[in-house]
Amino acid sequence: MRVQQLITRWNSQSLATQFLLIGGAVAACAMVLVGAFVSNRIEDAVTRNSAATTALYVDSVIAPLLPDMQTNEVLDETVARALDETLGQGALGERLLSFRLWRADGTLLYSSDQAAVGTKVEPSEELQTAFSGKMVARFDQAGDGTADRATAEPALAIYNPVLQPWSGQVVAVSEFHEVANDFEQSLNQARAHTWLAVAAFTLAFFVVLSAIVLRGSKTIESQRHALAQRVDELSASLAQNETLRGRLQRASQRATALNESYLRRIGADLHDGPAQLVAYASLRLGSETLKRDATPAATRAREIGAIKASLDEAMQEIRTICGGLVLPQIETAGLAEILQRCVKAHQQRTGAAVELALADPPDRLSQAAKICIYRFVQETLNNGYRHAGGVRQQVSQRTVGDRVTIEVADGGPGFDPDKVPPTSLGLAGLRERIESLGGTFELIIEPTGTTVRMTTSVKEI
Repeated sequence: MRVQQLITRWNSQSLATQFLLIGGAVAACAMVLVGAFVSNRIEDAVTRNSAATTALYVDSVIAPLLPDMQTNEVLDETVARALDETLGQGALGERLLSFRLWRADGTLLYSSDQAAVGTKVEPSEELQTAFSGKMVARFDQAGDGTADRATAEPALAIYNPVLQPWSGQVVAVSEFHEVANDFEQSLNQARAHTWLAVAAFTLAFFVVLSAIVLRGSKTIESQRHALAQRVDELSASLAQNETLRGRLQRASQRATALNESYLRRIGADLHDGPAQLVAYASLRLGSETLKRDATPAATRAREIGAIKASLDEAMQEIRTICGGLVLPQIETAGLAEILQRCVKAHQQRTGAAVELALADPPDRLSQAAKICIYRFVQETLNNGYRHAGGVRQQVSQRTVGDRVTIEVADGGPGFDPDKVPPTSLGLAGLRERIESLGGTFELIIEPTGTTVRMTTSVKEI
């Protein structure tokens, strides 16, 4: 669990932070490794160069003093005394801690320690390498414990092969130890310069890479943020589309129910109104009063007049029903004209007064919005007249941005929407019609009256 938390916390960090942490650790390790490697290589090179210079100098001093080492395997007293005098005097004597001359079998031919001359030891690794023809140099920073003269100063031990002049054959090995204070100082400076150079290069390299990664990380983060915003927008659009799809499905279902309800209402209106009047007229036409020849002319005329009045009333009701079903020509009409026509038709049909208030009506409106607004005003005015007696009916319009709002209000006592039966589809049909266009429907009921409000877009859907 702890590991999982660490992984989660690590993944939550930005790419720049991850690079700074991991890259910094890798750069530090690389700096240490490269610095140590280069420092060791420089130390080896400096040691060899310094040893070679010293060996060349010592060899040039002692070579003339040595006899033919191929024929003489020992040094006589004259040669030993000459070596003592040469190595113990001057600048060379001050620098040398000890000097030894070895034979290939490990016999010590000469030493600044007279007691050790003639002893025979197993050749060390350095001696064996030197007898193979290679010079060996070893730097001891704490002091060379193998020197004849003990010292705590840093020392440089050199094993230099002694070559026969005409054959180039290794006939002996000179081992000498010198004080290396100057050499140590130079070596420390070389080490410091090496570490500074490696550190500076590593730091510059890391800073450049960090700048590149940081810029890339910022770009990635901005793109990730933009992508996240886009995903959120798409998710919101998808949710909105799902909501709209649900509304469309419900609107389709409600439209079917509304059509059936409207058909039933039309049938009821035709049955209760014109059909009854026509049936009444038909019965009067078959009455005995009109069939009898003895019926007075005045009575017959009065009966025929009643029949005509009944038929005229039936025709008027049919025209009224048709007028409510058929929309006026609103394709080229603006919103103000549509509202004026709807209010005028209601006033002519009911005789009720309706107040109309217009505020900056839009010049253009989609055909679907025109039909929706006309039916909304027509239905709400009819409901207000039927249920509230047409008291203080008002129609108002206002426009805010690309949204137009229509309100229809009356001064009736209001009603309880919870008591509206489910079979009543008037307000429900209006809501579905408005929401199918992306609009909003509001019903505000107060003791002083009822207000029905719709808002829709001026733009085409």
